[in-house]
Amino acid sequence: IYGTAWRTEKELGTYLHMLEEAEKRDHRKLGKQLNFFHLQEEATGSVFWHPKGWTLYREIEAYVRRRLETDGYAEVKTPQLVDRALWEASGHWEKFRENMFTAEAEDDRTLALKPMNCPCHVQIFRQGIKSYRDLPLRMAEFGSCHRNEPSGALHGIMRVRAFTQDDAHIFCTEDQITEESVKFCALLQSIYSDFGFDEVRVKFSDRPEVRAGADDVWDRAESALTDATTAAELETTLNPGEGAFYGPKLEFVLRDAIGRDWQCGTLQVDFVLPERLDAEYVAEDGSRRRPVMLHRAILGSMERWIGIIIEQFSGRMPPWLAPVQIVVASITDSANGYAQKVADTAAAMGLRVETDLRNEKISYKVREHSVGKVPFILAVGGREEEAGSVALRRLGSQDQQVVDMMTALSQLQAECLPPDLARAEKLAAE
Repeated sequence: IYGTAWRTEKELGTYLHMLEEAEKRDHRKLGKQLNFFHLQEEATGSVFWHPKGWTLYREIEAYVRRRLETDGYAEVKTPQLVDRALWEASGHWEKFRENMFTAEAEDDRTLALKPMNCPCHVQIFRQGIKSYRDLPLRMAEFGSCHRNEPSGALHGIMRVRAFTQDDAHIFCTEDQITEESVKFCALLQSIYSDFGFDEVRVKFSDRPEVRAGADDVWDRAESALTDATTAAELETTLNPGEGAFYGPKLEFVLRDAIGRDWQCGTLQVDFVLPERLDAEYVAEDGSRRRPVMLHRAILGSMERWIGIIIEQFSGRMPPWLAPVQIVVASITDSANGYAQKVADTAAAMGLRVETDLRNEKISYKVREHSVGKVPFILAVGGREEEAGSVALRRLGSQDQQVVDMMTALSQLQAECLPPDLARAEKLAAE
């Protein structure tokens, strides 16, 4: 049994309202209601993505991929099962073993499902000779990871055992840490803003008690990260002893629509792993040197991020993210052919569209698709077919506009454009 105490009745009221809103927005309830995903005991901690949920997932992934490509990242893919020898060399076996899923191979080798991607990215870096001219090298992966989380700690799709990180590692020189960190922070803040998160706090997590690497290495890493926060003009609060075992980190904390905080992005400076895994490059003077490794993520994991935005938007996704952006609903059976023509035209314009040609009242169809959080409903009947128009209704509005079909679809096409593509289109038009 536990209780809370509040200084004023107003503060208590705010807290109770937040609890009420959190229950309404619960991603587990909305995920089922909107047919996005389900969870079941036979795959505890893993997500069964349904078509609509997987569409949302792929749209987010495509958006992040475009942003990374624009910022000079090269995408890679690394194995799921990796011999324990690599995890021993990296230090993860000693410090993370209890959270790893393992399997025995026929040749008595122990393999582990990767809980993170960083040692595998170092293996790619080590292939072939790298020069200082190759740095910074930005390597990204939508990396599938597994962690043996206790069943009691699992929570919907926000805390799972199988997840995908929007992971990337930047291999650079010490002199490049500040510039790369500033560049990353700008990308991160832009991406958060595109998802509607403009309130971001930053925590500085310094050396933990149990760590790898000598104190002088940690001194350099913490100093470099401090310089980066100054250059990026970030205000930080200290999070003592919460750094990773190989380096200090920044944690980026978002505040959602009902005042809750979510730690999502990270930036970590690592001098240790390149040393342990023998990563090196040829410096300008011909000597062999260790690169610095910047570990960075923006969303954290795809699953958790989707859970967060479901709750942020109460399931009512912005048009660019909505799995179904438009439903074309026929008012009468005789308008079914025209409804299909409107839908085919919308699909050809790159819009995600479905038709509702059932023999039901249009009010029933509108209500059902409104509950399904479809941003735009186009109702068409005999009059609309004759005029080449559609009756446009926006989610949350009782108003209906009768608009020329192509005018309506062109307008909706612009409204459904992802924010990065909308900016690019605007820039091209200037």
